[in-house]
Amino acid sequence: MTTDTPRPTRLDVPAVLAALTLEEKAALLDGSDAWRTEPVQRTDGSVRVPAVMVADGPHGLRKEPEDSETMGLGDSVPATCFPPAAGLASTWDPDLVQAVGAAIADECRAQGVSVLLGPGVNMKRSPLCGRNFEYLSEDPFLAGVLAAALVRGTQGRGVGTSLKHFAANNQETQRMTISADVDDRTLREIYLPAFERVVRQEQPWTVMCAYNKVNGVYASQNHWLLTEVLREQWGFEGLVVSDWGAVDDRPAGVAAGLDLEMPSSGGNGTRKVVDAVRAGTLDEADVDRAAERVLRLVDRSQPALAEGGSADLDAHHDLARRAAVAAAVLLKNEDGILPLDPASRVAVVGELARTPRYQGSGSSQVNPTRLEDALGALRERLSGDVPFAPGYVLEPAADDDADVAAALRQEAVDVAREAGIVVVFLGLPPSYEAEGYDRAHMDLPPEQVALLDAVAAVNRDVVVVLSNGAAVTVHPWQRHARAVLEGWLLGQAGGSAVADLLTGRAAPSGRLAETIPLRATDTPTVGAFPGEHGHVRYGEGLLIGYRWYDAHALPVAYPFGHGLTYTRFTWSDVEVVVRRDTPAAPGASTHTADDDARVQVQVQVTVTNAGDRVGRETVQVYVADPEASVHRPEQELRGFAGVALEPGESRRVTVDLDARAFAFWHVPMQRWVVEAGAFEVRLGASSRDLRGRAVVQLAGDGVTEPLSPEQPTSAWLEHPVAGPVLRERLAGSTMLRMFEDPQHGPMLRAIPLRRLTRFPDVPVREEQLDDLLAEVADRPTA
Repeated sequence: MTTDTPRPTRLDVPAVLAALTLEEKAALLDGSDAWRTEPVQRTDGSVRVPAVMVADGPHGLRKEPEDSETMGLGDSVPATCFPPAAGLASTWDPDLVQAVGAAIADECRAQGVSVLLGPGVNMKRSPLCGRNFEYLSEDPFLAGVLAAALVRGTQGRGVGTSLKHFAANNQETQRMTISADVDDRTLREIYLPAFERVVRQEQPWTVMCAYNKVNGVYASQNHWLLTEVLREQWGFEGLVVSDWGAVDDRPAGVAAGLDLEMPSSGGNGTRKVVDAVRAGTLDEADVDRAAERVLRLVDRSQPALAEGGSADLDAHHDLARRAAVAAAVLLKNEDGILPLDPASRVAVVGELARTPRYQGSGSSQVNPTRLEDALGALRERLSGDVPFAPGYVLEPAADDDADVAAALRQEAVDVAREAGIVVVFLGLPPSYEAEGYDRAHMDLPPEQVALLDAVAAVNRDVVVVLSNGAAVTVHPWQRHARAVLEGWLLGQAGGSAVADLLTGRAAPSGRLAETIPLRATDTPTVGAFPGEHGHVRYGEGLLIGYRWYDAHALPVAYPFGHGLTYTRFTWSDVEVVVRRDTPAAPGASTHTADDDARVQVQVQVTVTNAGDRVGRETVQVYVADPEASVHRPEQELRGFAGVALEPGESRRVTVDLDARAFAFWHVPMQRWVVEAGAFEVRLGASSRDLRGRAVVQLAGDGVTEPLSPEQPTSAWLEHPVAGPVLRERLAGSTMLRMFEDPQHGPMLRAIPLRRLTRFPDVPVREEQLDDLLAEVADRPTA
């Protein structure tokens, strides 16, 4: 920042808002270009609102050069490229993710960027979503905890974040127009909780609305989503910004709670807002609220802009390497082939070893400050020569000569035949997954699988390192590999991180944040992805990811939460204790952190490193509700904790569970409910490697579902107050006796009470139902 540049100053937001004209307020709701808000600068100096800049993320800063006014996806200013979300999620390490967020914030400050556009917390509903590399997990709890950590780290340095894409943006096919048709309970339990956790805990400066429709209404003008849920129920205090090009009807968006349209509409949005106010179809108070939120965003950006700062890019590269080490997941390690024996004759095969694929493509593509490749790093760490053969062309052209492919494969076979151990680098080319389109399948390129087959035919000691942004099928080929290291996309320091892991300088500690199925046809969205005729039906409901595979008892290649290391751990002395169990107040709405705190269940286990190497274990806590009145998944992740241990070291690990860990969304009551009864708490090293179980009894919330005459008679008979009242009214009738008949009773009790009153020999008539409801309401619950 030059010395003659005015230093940013804080705004008197109420005073500025009061001084603005309608046209000026409407202009604030539109970007001034692709990346900046609209400034207001009156010539007389009476009003001055500076512009602030936003930039893409979330695994590194993607800022266009200062002279760029476009949304170009080409060169951006150099920035540290950390592992994308698919990798960061596999760390299961909130502290590490928070440190990454803080580092990115420092680079934003150094570049004058006020808001980082991320993190993305959309669920991995299908492995085929082309943008899964940018999302954290198939599990909302894990995604929410890690996203909250990244937001905490970034905003703790005075740079805002943009939690995205709100909501149900789970595919790229027709992403700007598709309607995600999702039932209320599935939204509340799967697709909204990660957003909710981040909003409640960290108050991101902005939330970015999605492109798509949610149940037929564009997210950009969905009042239920942007105002009722986000602001009124969750208490969001910041600004809602559109995804770039997500606005459909600008005045409708303002009324619904969409504050800022990006990128600039060239004044079109401003004109529409002004015209709607003057026509009486949009309340100026809605414009005022949106303009105030923009002003508050500008105001809260000023301290960091005034202070500026610099970024330690060397330290950030070291942090990127630590994150990459923690992100890689050791899926398989037969006979301890890893870490590599330094005395072994190691050969490397695969173009991805020297031409790393370290991030996804699209709006999150970072221009790294430096880039390390695994081949070079391995040659530095291993004594002696490390032969290499590319084995394949990463992006073969349609007219590539088959003889060339065969020659590359033969060269690799010759190298492998002479080696003691072959490390084969496989993965997805950039064209296989990207923002803007979905994947056609889950398979590796056929030429890569053919390469592995050929190499394994001459050398049985094969280690595979994968580079991919989303799950790939491993079942067809992993028999050829004694070890498989899932590298995801590891950022600019991924090459040295992989070398450290393979050679034992570092121990693998990553855990899968998404299930790796045996085949694509086992996944939950077969037949319901990516939709048809403008709609995609979320017919699998709650059962995405491991919830689906558990519900259908399906075998998987590797389960959610799985990950090996170079040591072994023992677990002992599992203890689960109910520390607090306070039912919700009658009629209360569980929408605050205090409501969640009414239940506290403490889970403890002693973890011991029983091996001879340092290692990190991740204790995962799942909750099952075997007595639920509604369908619930077999188990759900509700807590986790990581612990690093020296050889022989033991440590007591504690995980606390609150009310939400046991609750489900009660649709008729529109609230979270903990039912009375038994819950099973399960401790595991993955969703299918359970090490301990305990049953706890909770008092529950003592809630009863509201009654209406349209409900089945069984609901009335089972109601603690209405049941005795209705039986009094039916006393002596044939119908009451028939209710108890084992053959015909279930059929009769299923009849709605209003319709039952029209049957013969029913002493309660339809016109008496209002009095019956009043009598039930007046009697206290037993």
